[in-house]
Amino acid sequence: MHQTQAVALGRLAPDVALERALHASGNGHHHAHEPHDHHAYLHRPVSILDRVGDTPLLRLHHLPAALGISPRVEVYAKAEWFNPGGSVKDRPALHIIAAAEAAGLLTPDKVLIDSTSGNTGIAYAWIAAVKGYRVKLVMPANVSAERRAILRAYGAELVFSDPLEGSDGAIGLVRELVEAKPERYFYADQYNNPANWQAHFGHTGPEIWTQTGGRVTHFVAGIGTSGTLIGTGRFLKHMNPGVRVIGVEPEDELAVIEGLKHLETAIVPGIYDPMLLDDTVHVGPDEAFRMTRRLSQEEGWFVGFSAGAAVVATLQVASTLDEGIVVTVLPDGGSKYLSLGKWE
Repeated sequence: MHQTQAVALGRLAPDVALERALHASGNGHHHAHEPHDHHAYLHRPVSILDRVGDTPLLRLHHLPAALGISPRVEVYAKAEWFNPGGSVKDRPALHIIAAAEAAGLLTPDKVLIDSTSGNTGIAYAWIAAVKGYRVKLVMPANVSAERRAILRAYGAELVFSDPLEGSDGAIGLVRELVEAKPERYFYADQYNNPANWQAHFGHTGPEIWTQTGGRVTHFVAGIGTSGTLIGTGRFLKHMNPGVRVIGVEPEDELAVIEGLKHLETAIVPGIYDPMLLDDTVHVGPDEAFRMTRRLSQEEGWFVGFSAGAAVVATLQVASTLDEGIVVTVLPDGGSKYLSLGKWE
């Protein structure tokens, strides 16, 4: 199933989207990456937009054994840094833009605006560059230098909010800007836009289902906007109500893991559905970073800190099982965090 199909699915009711997703994935039996004619494939013209999604599902080989996890428990992770913009956020950004175009909300005279800690902004910026839209992004002033540089490279206009207020401060500032000139902007509103979770219901969930042959038993993902967790978890529970869905949050309001929210003390995203979750694991920034370092040195995966947090939680879940298939999502790679000096 291609991303263009996923975009269409996200505008449908979940049950209709489920039926279409099943049809596109061959009722769960057709693998997304079956062999094809590579010569013909390489000579078929494609848009960079077509490369969003269908990311690899990688197995953790060394860490589970090192931690004494049962060999009957398989641990996998979606490598979302394979997306063109380098993160999982390409999925909802493309879906939000396509849905807004279809509804007539995003037109060439409008500026796409939203709050972002970086990855969604990068996704908006490169997709808008393809489609010819202007983009204005509000983000905390302490985002990494790499993210600022990437966003400016794509031509996005940047506005910085108080870093002490985190993502909530950026949300507040973007709302002020939109209220002042509502006719100028299309407010993508990733925290409350259903196209966010629908992108994962229509694509990420079906990918995981087909890549595990329908054997997935546990799904673990960080909570930022909550789109990945809610959309993917909702699809997997439609396929098998026994699949357990586990969220990952920072351990408290002072624990900063970029991209994750401590929901008890933050603005709760409108798309978040607590009834979908079976459990939540809280992770500290130090253990998230230690795991990020271990992933690069023991698995060869150079990922961001929220990916490290997700793997900490995933291995905690796996350690409680005698057998099962545990899947998580690695939101991005580590190259955008080098200026923070953590690896030196």
